[in-house]
Amino acid sequence: MKKILVTLLVLATVFCGVFAQGASETTEIGNTIRVGATPDPHAALLNLVVDDLAEQGYTLEVVEFTDYVTPNEALQSGELEANYFQHLPYLESFNAERGYNLVNAGGIHIEPLALYSNNYSSVDEIPDGATIAIPNDPTNEGRALLLLQSAGLIKLAEDAGLEAVPQDIVENPKNLKFREIEAATLPRIMSDVDGAVINGNYAIPAGLIATRDGLYVEGADSPYVNVIAVKEGNENSPAIQALVKALKSDEVKEYVASRYPNGEVILVD
Repeated sequence: MKKILVTLLVLATVFCGVFAQGASETTEIGNTIRVGATPDPHAALLNLVVDDLAEQGYTLEVVEFTDYVTPNEALQSGELEANYFQHLPYLESFNAERGYNLVNAGGIHIEPLALYSNNYSSVDEIPDGATIAIPNDPTNEGRALLLLQSAGLIKLAEDAGLEAVPQDIVENPKNLKFREIEAATLPRIMSDVDGAVINGNYAIPAGLIATRDGLYVEGADSPYVNVIAVKEGNENSPAIQALVKALKSDEVKEYVASRYPNGEVILVD
């Protein structure tokens, strides 16, 4: 019996050691940088710096995704060296929910969130009982509700914060109804609702410009900076720092100024 117990303890110790090593293991990044990104503007900006990085000896491979979950799963599993699609509050929320160890290697740009409508041209026109679609993922749902609060449409409980959900609404003078929808789907269901709060990286491909089409737009001082995310320990990798630096180049600044002249994408220092 004692021999069996000792064997089990040894196996348990080995298993725990392997598990701990796998959970914190960071693969050294070589000359190939596989970066997951949503199409616009993230993948567009990455494709812009492929040649720049090639001149420095790095091969940049851009892998496109259309959701907010798979790119982080692929990064955590080692299928990617980095991803570029999310803001820091979402990254932190995802880490807390999944137990991941992803970190910010550099902030690149802000995409203002906005409330859009096919039926109304101002917030004041939104009628009583209107249905508003909002993202259903953590942080972006709270961000959308905070935007609607800033627009004067609702009031949230004081302690709701970024994790706010419709149940945290304490004042709703227009008796608005809410549909919680996957962020990527929001542009396609606008005709089914009275309004929709849409993230920039899904609004832009749909031909929506926040400053032109938005009924209410998040301010340019938004704290939701989109970042290059990597596994903890890789944030200071020469390859990753070269990527971050390339995305802050004059070439990228000129492209953004030309491609997004209405403030759809705002680069940060």
